[in-house]
Amino acid sequence: MGTAIDKYWETTSLEDMTEKQWEGICDGCAKCCLHKFIDDEEVIEAAPTNHIQQGEKIHYTNIACGLLNTKTCACTQYSERTTLVPECVKLTKDNLQDIFFMPHSCSYRRLYEDRGLPSWHPLLNKGKKSVMHKVGMSVRGKTVADHDVDLELFEDYITLWPMQDLD
Repeated sequence: MGTAIDKYWETTSLEDMTEKQWEGICDGCAKCCLHKFIDDEEVIEAAPTNHIQQGEKIHYTNIACGLLNTKTCACTQYSERTTLVPECVKLTKDNLQDIFFMPHSCSYRRLYEDRGLPSWHPLLNKGKKSVMHKVGMSVRGKTVADHDVDLELFEDYITLWPMQDLD
C-alpha cells in the first residue's frame, strides 16, 4: 500500500504557502527559462517588462538561458540567477498577478487560475520529473543555449510547444 501524499496545494492558497511549499509547486519544466518576446512594432529596442498591453502577443522561443542545465531542467546558479541574469524574473507571491509571461502549463499559473496541478507534476509522481519529461512538458532536448545563437535573429527560433498544456 502506497504512502498518502500531502496535497497541501488543494487546501493552502498560494499566498499562504510556506517557502518550502511554494518552491514545491514549481514543476521544474524550465519553460520559464526560455527567451520570450512581445510582438510590438512600436518598440525600437527590446527590454524586460512586467506587463503586456492589449493586442500584444508573447512569442516563446526555444532559446534557453545559458545558466540552464537542459538535461536536468534546473538552473546551475539558482540562488544567484537574478543577479547574474537581471532579466530573470523570480516568481513570488507579490508578483503572481503578473503571471502573463508564464506558459499555461506552469503549475503556479494553473493553481492561480484554479486549474489544479497537472497529472505529470512531480508532486503527483513520487517527486520524480520522469513523467513530465516523457509526456514532453519540459524543455529537455528541445532548446539551444542563448550564448550559441544571435539573439537578434530570435524570430528564427519562435516555437509553439512551450504553450502546450496537458489535462
